[in-house]
Amino acid sequence: MSKKAHTLAQNCLIHVQNAPTLLQFLLHKHYIDAHTGPRESIYMAISVLVDAVRSNRAPAYNSVVLDVDSTITGIEGIDWLAARRGEVTARAVASLTEDAMRGLLPLEHVYAHRIAHVRPRREELDLLAKAYVEALAPGAIEAVRRMRMAGVQVVLVSSALRHSLLRLALRLGLGPGDVFAVDVKFDALGAYESFDADSPLVSASGKRRVVASLPLDRPILAVGDAATDLAMRDAVDSFVAFTGFVRRDSIARQADAEITSFDELVTMVLG
Repeated sequence: MSKKAHTLAQNCLIHVQNAPTLLQFLLHKHYIDAHTGPRESIYMAISVLVDAVRSNRAPAYNSVVLDVDSTITGIEGIDWLAARRGEVTARAVASLTEDAMRGLLPLEHVYAHRIAHVRPRREELDLLAKAYVEALAPGAIEAVRRMRMAGVQVVLVSSALRHSLLRLALRLGLGPGDVFAVDVKFDALGAYESFDADSPLVSASGKRRVVASLPLDRPILAVGDAATDLAMRDAVDSFVAFTGFVRRDSIARQADAEITSFDELVTMVLG
C-alpha cells in the first residue's frame, strides 16, 4: 500500500463507525462530492478501504495523467464550438482537428487557425463545460475516485481551453490545480480576446513538456487517444491508448497498451 493510501485508510477508519463523520471527511478531501448519494459514498469508501487494507500490493502507478477530449469525455471541444458557427466552419475545423490528432499536421500549425474560426464567447465555453460533463465516459467518475482513494495522483492535461474544463474537473473530484490546459481571455462583456499562445499545450510536443515539469510520483501512466497524447510517452513510464470513443490505428499501434473503458484503467492501475 502506498503511503498516501495508508494515511487515507487510517483517517477513514477512525471515522468509519460514524457515517456522517466519514462523509464529511471524504467530502473535505474531495474524494466524493455533493452529487454522490450517502449510500454510494459509504459503499465506495468502504470497498476501496477494504481493498487497501487487505492488499499488500501498491498501485501499479503512483500518478495517472488523463487527456480530456475523446478520452474522459466523448466531445472534441473545439469541434463542438465550431458546430455552432455553421456547417462550413464545422467541417473545416473538424478536418484540422482530425489531422492534428492523427499527427498528420503539427498542432501548432492548426491551433490558432481553429480558434480564429470560432472565437468563443465566455457563455459558449460555459455551455461547453456542461456538455463535457454530460458526455463523460462511463465509469470515469468512479475510476478517478477509486484511484485517488488508493493514493494515486490524477491530473488532467489537455490542449482544450481551461475555462471549459473546470466544471468537469469538479465533477471528477479534482481541483483547479489538477487541470493543465490553455488559458483564454475575454473582454468585460465576455467576448473572446485571445488565447495563451505561449502555452506549451498549443504545440504537438507540449503535453510531454508539461508532464515532465510536474512533480508527479513515478511510475506515471499517461492515457489518451491522439498523437499529442502519444508525445507524453517519453516523459512517463507507460502510455495507454484509450479507444472507447475513437480508435486511431497509428496511435494504438505505438501505445504500450490499449483500453476501451475506465473499468480497464482501474484494473491496470489498482489490480
